[in-house]
Amino acid sequence: MTERITIDVNKRFGQPCIRGLRITVSDVLQWLAEGQTIQDIIEDFPELNEVDIKACLAFAASRQRHTRVVLAQ
Repeated sequence: MTERITIDVNKRFGQPCIRGLRITVSDVLQWLAEGQTIQDIIEDFPELNEVDIKACLAFAASRQRHTRVVLAQ
């Protein structure tokens, strides 16, 4: 995943991007949430592939696992 998801402060304000492109993990997650399929996204952005999109999902899952919620008492 580390070779697929990159963070560069000079691209998209340091948001995690795919392979140094200007397409963010957040962009891909939003498209999937809106109902686009992996194939739809690849058709719209041929520079992406299925492994890139799955890397976005893995990256988001990893971030979620490492997020802790503190509940007010």
